[in-house]
Amino acid sequence: MARVAGARKPMSRTIDLSRAVVVSAPGLAGPEAKAIAALIDEVAKRSGIVWSNKHECTEPDVPVIAVGTTESLREVDGLELPGGLAQLKPEGYILRASSGAAQPAVIVAGADARGVLYGVGKLLRQLRWSEGTVRLDGELDIVTSPSSALRGHQLGYRPKNNAFDAWSIGQFDQYIRELAFFGANSIEILPPRTDDRPSGPLMKVEPLEMMIGIARVIDSYGLDTWIWYPNMGDDYSDPEAVRAELAEREDIFAKLPRIAALFIPGSDPGKLDPDPLFAWSEKVALLLRRYHPEAKIWLSPQIMRYDSAAWMEAFYRQVSLEPEWLGGIVFGPHVDVPLPELRRLIPDRYPIRRYEDITHNYHCQYPVVDWDSAYALTLGRESCNPRPVAHKHIHNVLAPYAIGNICYSEGINDDVNKFVWSDQDWDPATPVIDTITDYAKLFIDSDRAEAIARGLLALEDNWVGPLAANAGVEVTLAQWRQLERESSGRVLACYRFQMHLLRAYFDAYTKRRLAYETELEYAAREALREAPATGSLMAIERAERLLGRAKTEPVSADYRLRCEQLADDLFAGIGYQLTVTRHYARSQGRGAFMDAIDAPLNDVRWLRAQFAAIRREREERDRLAALERALDRTNPGPGGYYDHLGSERGFRRVDRGEGWEADPGYLRSPRIAHAMHLLSMSEERQNELGGIPLAWVAHANALLDTPIVVRYDRLDPAAGYTVKAVYVGETSGNTPRDCWVRMTANDQFVLDEAAAVKAGSVTIRECAVPAEAYRDGKLALTFARIRGFKRLNVAEVSLIANGQSDAKGGN
Repeated sequence: MARVAGARKPMSRTIDLSRAVVVSAPGLAGPEAKAIAALIDEVAKRSGIVWSNKHECTEPDVPVIAVGTTESLREVDGLELPGGLAQLKPEGYILRASSGAAQPAVIVAGADARGVLYGVGKLLRQLRWSEGTVRLDGELDIVTSPSSALRGHQLGYRPKNNAFDAWSIGQFDQYIRELAFFGANSIEILPPRTDDRPSGPLMKVEPLEMMIGIARVIDSYGLDTWIWYPNMGDDYSDPEAVRAELAEREDIFAKLPRIAALFIPGSDPGKLDPDPLFAWSEKVALLLRRYHPEAKIWLSPQIMRYDSAAWMEAFYRQVSLEPEWLGGIVFGPHVDVPLPELRRLIPDRYPIRRYEDITHNYHCQYPVVDWDSAYALTLGRESCNPRPVAHKHIHNVLAPYAIGNICYSEGINDDVNKFVWSDQDWDPATPVIDTITDYAKLFIDSDRAEAIARGLLALEDNWVGPLAANAGVEVTLAQWRQLERESSGRVLACYRFQMHLLRAYFDAYTKRRLAYETELEYAAREALREAPATGSLMAIERAERLLGRAKTEPVSADYRLRCEQLADDLFAGIGYQLTVTRHYARSQGRGAFMDAIDAPLNDVRWLRAQFAAIRREREERDRLAALERALDRTNPGPGGYYDHLGSERGFRRVDRGEGWEADPGYLRSPRIAHAMHLLSMSEERQNELGGIPLAWVAHANALLDTPIVVRYDRLDPAAGYTVKAVYVGETSGNTPRDCWVRMTANDQFVLDEAAAVKAGSVTIRECAVPAEAYRDGKLALTFARIRGFKRLNVAEVSLIANGQSDAKGGN
């Protein structure tokens, strides 16, 4: 479906709707009646005005708001229907507001009940309100139908989510209503048993009770209920196990009012090969249709294994049989085939639905582009992350290949992104500033909506480029602090204002700490360079005191305190879990970024590991030598080159491939990634590696067969070089994640045939570079995964001139 029209006339005089009457056909019920009730309810919440609902236009000089389907509005006496009704497609609506008539009127005419709900949402997004006043800034003339057939979001109720497990059914009702105001037509819910604990300390009702309650809410708005239902069984070849799994599902299918579709992921979690996956899914489909005859099964080729290519071949073979019970294919995280290629390989009869990760910042499907390590260390993987500009681009570049999207989310942190995706699903031409202005107007403060929207864009800009050089971070905070000073108590208590205000303070605090702690490290290193004169142990003590000032003499304590206050307010208001201890978050990685607010932003951890090792040396000359090696860790020697590929500067040497603009999921392009698991490595292993410098945490990353190519163009043809590469292993887990890497020079010379990179650790290799490889002064080093887990990570590459390396070979 496509948007057929949508024009707004130039703003004329204000239309006062404070005394308006809502007019609709008599005897309405179901979703159409609920849409009208939602309009009246939302206006009352914000203005204190309770519009009456009548069934005829008989009161002169009273503004009329006529709401209903194009069919039901014909039953309203005295109402003149607008033109353009024939242009509407399913779920579309007409929204017209006029001030020229004797009786100022607004008409919301939906093609169907959903169209009424979306038209009501659009009207609410245009209103300005204060206590006792409701108005429009001018006339409206909108005729629109959705571009995408599928528009929705996944709402999970489990302890893994960073807020939703603390919600009541009423809170879910409100949130689903708000998503619908921006065009959502589907909500995906989770069963009681997933890859997480079934219950948590904040849950108000049991998971099955909540699942049933949310499904009823979805149905009451006339929206579609999807279920994300992973395969959690251990053995689907065991008849007893299969019977138990089917019985569990039957209990759910029988209790839910209406299921539109059931989505079974190929993995994450789940570990079935395609042949048994399809056989099992057919059994589920037959059971599902017994209770919901129109529902079908959707499958995703999400795979997290060594043999992903063989798995995909088997998946395609099963799809080519074109089973009747299969409703479509899902593209999401861990689908290693670009969406355009997947669309080409899947039979035309099967639509593709997107299942896009809008919730995570790194180690995810759509990471923040070249994210600064200071943010990765503090805000982490799942922070409050408004990214309207980025997500509009991600949406639009792949939109032609799918029927729409139901976004993957882990809670409230991606709230802005949800509404951006819904608006883009409705009309990809919508400017994001319009969406987030409507968001601010409807949910926060209609009088300051434009300023708040600019503030949300500024939060996204805070994450662009190196933090140390981003002068906009302080400006962003100043803008949000002014909004804070000038806002009413109602706005200050609004969780959508609080969560973004918190981000503004947090970003500025992080930048201030980065500058301070960077300077402390410089000072500490200068103290260590004085060791030959002062003695190694005294130099270390002085360096430790300097580094310790980050805690003993902290900076911007007022910013930190405000962050803590806002975190507590958010927990009290909506159960947003920003710490593990106070707010019951599952872990720091699951949104509890306040627990990392003071994470070191310099190399203090690595330096302290060096100090401990140096103190164990008995002789002063050995201590001094060890200190010199530590200070020169990244020095490639005269004529050499050192590049930290996880930094903005070092990544300039890396071939970008297709690049983010064409390949936002980086399926064919290297990217900057982050390996926080290194910082939680066992102390024994850290000691074996000599500590973990921050340069190993941020690294260049490539997926599958995409190589990491590092280029040099000013080498000395007469010199000899040794290349030293630092590989970062993936997180260890239930899935084997070791990989093997080949290093070549100019695609001609194999320098390292098969370096084994162990999961959960770091591997360092050194190899001589043949002089023939750089005779013209140019060299391309290519790192390519040859087998094993699908991620390749290279943190550092050094070209060491002859005589500078002290290595004895690869290790």
